[in-house]
Amino acid sequence: MSNPLAGSPATSKAATGKPLKQIHLAAHFPGVNNTTVWSDPRAGSHIEFSSFAHFARTAERAKFDFLFLAEGLRLREQGGHIHDLDVVGRPDTFTVLAALAAVTERIGLTGTINSTFNEPYEVARQFAGLDHLSGGRAAWNVVTSWDAFTGENFRRGGFLPQDQRYARAEEFLATATELFDSWHGGDIVADQESGTFLKDAAAGAFVHRGDHFDIAGRFNVPRSPQGRPVIFQAGDSDEGREFAASSADAIFSRHSTLDAGREFYADVKGRLARHGRTHDQLLILPAATFVLGDTDAQARELAHEVRLQQVSGRTAIAYLEHVWNRDLSGYDPDGPLPDIDPEPGENTVALGRASVRMFRDPLAVAKQWRERAAAENLSIRELVIETTGRQSFIGSPATVAETIDAFVQADAADGFILVPHITPGGLDDFADTVVPLLQERGVFRDDYTGTTLRDHLGLAHPDAGAEARRRRAAS
Repeated sequence: MSNPLAGSPATSKAATGKPLKQIHLAAHFPGVNNTTVWSDPRAGSHIEFSSFAHFARTAERAKFDFLFLAEGLRLREQGGHIHDLDVVGRPDTFTVLAALAAVTERIGLTGTINSTFNEPYEVARQFAGLDHLSGGRAAWNVVTSWDAFTGENFRRGGFLPQDQRYARAEEFLATATELFDSWHGGDIVADQESGTFLKDAAAGAFVHRGDHFDIAGRFNVPRSPQGRPVIFQAGDSDEGREFAASSADAIFSRHSTLDAGREFYADVKGRLARHGRTHDQLLILPAATFVLGDTDAQARELAHEVRLQQVSGRTAIAYLEHVWNRDLSGYDPDGPLPDIDPEPGENTVALGRASVRMFRDPLAVAKQWRERAAAENLSIRELVIETTGRQSFIGSPATVAETIDAFVQADAADGFILVPHITPGGLDDFADTVVPLLQERGVFRDDYTGTTLRDHLGLAHPDAGAEARRRRAAS
């Protein structure tokens, strides 16, 4: 990607009329799928702890805000068989993050935990524990699950309609917050002379009566260093954006172009005021891939090779089947798109995949893709490569640093969550070459100035007492 804001090598206060924004950077350790190139000789295990430790230490060496782990609750399948390019095969998220807390000192530790198939008490206890063990570096990416395919793994089974998913998620987060805030901080006296352990014998008491959760008792983890974990959210629907504006500290974005990023940024930030929040209380962090080269031309060549590795012929056919909902194994991935139409219906070969939601009108998608393939003379594989690319920074370190800075200064993002195509070493070059250039520009920290993830992100530590008084006044 070339810099969309060509001009001087650095955006300055004089040029924009406002102070330089500081860039937030994070690193996502992806599962084994067609984002990573697992067959590359440089690729390592997605299960062995040494891979996670290397990745986390690199991100911390580069002074990133946090490390992010996504989590799936079921292996992805296609046609009744596990899709071998999408097997996550990763240990439990809390297990990995807790282990990483022991081998890092400052990097934030963010995990995706589902609000549809878990319980608030259990999740609140796990995150409060992680925040204690890490010294205040825990973050929770609150997600919902939309499909019965995943629900089959759980006692309740089934799924919730979208409006109920977000209603449950909102109450789930509100309930967890009540649990976090049931300890105000300073509750433990532990005076050995007087024999007094608690200042307030009611510490940890909670009662929640709601549509989704009806629980009462004592929360057994005292207030952690951050008070509560940092809250992330990853929904692009109107409900998801509103949920983020009301409750999240940061929202992931998939909008990749400058214009789309600025539109998303303005929309979500514009929702904050009606929830009594200010512009700086929610960060917008798109995911972004990157490919570095000694020159821009070399980086473009490498990026093309990476995409060919990520989208093999078999992967291209499998992806096309998500839309066509048919067995297309007889088609040549280097040939034209099928002349038959997709088969609409509830029983899709892409059961449990996000593409079911992305391509709600497969006939319209097929028409659009045929028009594009004809106009650009694209084969099936070439079309899939073109339509599945996400935000990518491609170029020399100088070009990539300039482009990242340009996006952030133009309010298309507050920073980026970087997704390398090689793990665990794919972040190393970025840390060694791009980060120093951002530091030279004065838009990225030279060192951590705080100890908690809230410190890194510029977020206030919540006041449990004030929140409790607000809730009592509102009830």
